[in-house]
Amino acid sequence: MPYWCVARLEPNREAVARHFLQAGGYEIYFPKVREKRLHGRRRVERVSLLFPRYGFVSITNGWHGARWTIGVAALIMRGDRPAEVADEVIENLRLRERAGVVVLPGQAAAFKPGDRVRVTAGAMCGLEGLVAGMRAHERVAVLLEALGRVELSKDSIERIDVDDSGLMR
Repeated sequence: MPYWCVARLEPNREAVARHFLQAGGYEIYFPKVREKRLHGRRRVERVSLLFPRYGFVSITNGWHGARWTIGVAALIMRGDRPAEVADEVIENLRLRERAGVVVLPGQAAAFKPGDRVRVTAGAMCGLEGLVAGMRAHERVAVLLEALGRVELSKDSIERIDVDDSGLMR
């Protein structure tokens, strides 16, 4: 049964990986996002990968060919086989696309550097930390007091209100 996995791509070789994966008969999905950047004093809008250096590959027969494709650095593994990505993840990303570009929800500015947050889902549920900033792929870099710097989805954290006395509410 076919499944999706994640390929880590070689730096600046996304187009090469795309070409050779497709030539090898693999269905691929490299979601893109439109981002605004400062170039000198001008604001420039460009389209780049939603997850820099990563893309999704549909595995139907064997995964070894995808792993050794030119431009692919590795497949994200779980044990001795590629970690499976749920079909719903790919479907949700494709549903957010407009003219070939994923439109992200307007919550990107919800967290500012320095905000105290608590992890609300996943293996680190309950841990608290500080928002370090936003990255191009819209993940929140969180400085967790117990574990150091890790990256989490902004959907798996919440802001913690601190009153004037310094106590958390």
